[in-house]
Amino acid sequence: MTQRPDLNQLSTDQLRALAMELLDRVESKDRELHYTKAVNEKLTHELAILKRHKFARRSEQLDGHQGLLLEELVDSDIAAIEAELAELTEALPPDTKPKQQPKRAPLPPELPRTLIHHEPESTQCRCGCQLKRIGEDVSEKLDYVPGVFTVERHVRGKWACNQCSTLTQAPVPAQVIDKGIPTSGLLAQVLVAKYADHLPLYRQERIFGRAGLTIPRSTLAEWVGACGVQLQPLADALRMALLEHGVLHADETPVSMLAPGKKKTHKAYVWAYSTTPFADLKAAVYDFAPSRAGEHARTFLGDWQGKLVCDDYAGYKAGFGNGIIEIGCMAHARRKFYDLHVANQSVLAEQALEYIKLLYQVEREAKDLAPEQRQVMRATQAKPIAEALHKWMLAQREKVPDGTGTARALDYSLKRWAALTRYLDDGAVPIDNNWVENQIRPWALGRSNWLFAGSLRSGQRAAAIMTLIQSAKLNGYDPYAYLKDVLTRLPTQKNSAINELLPHNWKPAINL
Repeated sequence: MTQRPDLNQLSTDQLRALAMELLDRVESKDRELHYTKAVNEKLTHELAILKRHKFARRSEQLDGHQGLLLEELVDSDIAAIEAELAELTEALPPDTKPKQQPKRAPLPPELPRTLIHHEPESTQCRCGCQLKRIGEDVSEKLDYVPGVFTVERHVRGKWACNQCSTLTQAPVPAQVIDKGIPTSGLLAQVLVAKYADHLPLYRQERIFGRAGLTIPRSTLAEWVGACGVQLQPLADALRMALLEHGVLHADETPVSMLAPGKKKTHKAYVWAYSTTPFADLKAAVYDFAPSRAGEHARTFLGDWQGKLVCDDYAGYKAGFGNGIIEIGCMAHARRKFYDLHVANQSVLAEQALEYIKLLYQVEREAKDLAPEQRQVMRATQAKPIAEALHKWMLAQREKVPDGTGTARALDYSLKRWAALTRYLDDGAVPIDNNWVENQIRPWALGRSNWLFAGSLRSGQRAAAIMTLIQSAKLNGYDPYAYLKDVLTRLPTQKNSAINELLPHNWKPAINL
């Protein structure tokens, strides 16, 4: 505790300075309180809207599949908002009125049990006497190892001193879901099944039911929401690590967004950013946004400057004059000629494809080289091919009428030629954007299951979880093993050590 100054010993100037300092502190606390109240009010309002959607009667009806998905998302959003509200109010004095907890069905007795004892580090009382065990508290948590459900039976012994009546008991282990039944293993399974295997929660509910476990999808949704809040700082930290690299990929794909109370879906977008295959950092970061507007890319990238590999979408172009260098995608240029060749067996398109094939042959040979060696190989082997291709395209364009498919294919490459060939001068830059397109493919594969509530929370939560799952895969880790360990360690992990849990830094701390 800071010792208070003796005001009688202070001079007039010192008193004036102290008064100014106290006024500044009061003003700062007022701003902090105002901000907290504003956020609290906003979250409470969102929570009321979501609960009204969940419990009120609705005249607009969805088909069964969409309805089930939306209910899952509303439950997840409610849990996420309640978790954020709890963080805002955790410093306030606790409510003296005990909350009524809903009764939970006991876990099936036939499931195998694992006893885990928690005892004090010392059974010696502070008064010097020996403690005596007088009882215990027992709680059960449902665990999941792929293919097998088990129950962890946590036994916390109670120890008392006969002389001074001191009661000692080991603390409850920190959990992501406080006072809930799921272990980190079960939570990891639910997240991986939903976001990596594209299994909606209503299907997982049925799978659990066949194992004799009654876990409503609303409960599963609450778990997902709480996990999303806890994992968001990891996704944010990974974004910062990604932006430290000078060459990045970017791409975007549409997903369906369904606002509570609305009958029709509309397009939202997942933006994907990743390091290149040549980078030492293996990471893919997803950003969920309500539209394809270029402002979302600018917001994500912030003041980042470097080389951005992307398609010709106009949303990226605003950054090209602010320290971002455009790198074109040769695969997109090739696709124009490939489609032309498939459509009418164009001889011209076939010739263009042969040139581009030679460029990719050089890339295959240079794939495992260091950037400097790769750049040398490109300069000596690929650059002459590219120059010949450019000269040939210019000559062919003079012979082709405007408005034809052939003209459009040629114009696509000729107008972007500088961006398409910048990779030749930097061995750290890839020839195309295929790498990030592969990272965004999981969203396309699970598109029928990606429905997000209108608050955007569900989409942003999914983006954070998918970021960690996909980045774990890129680093060669099983997403289940990674998330299980991270969710075990996260409740006690120091903020200053959060980077230790990022996929590229991760080292398992427990036996999985």
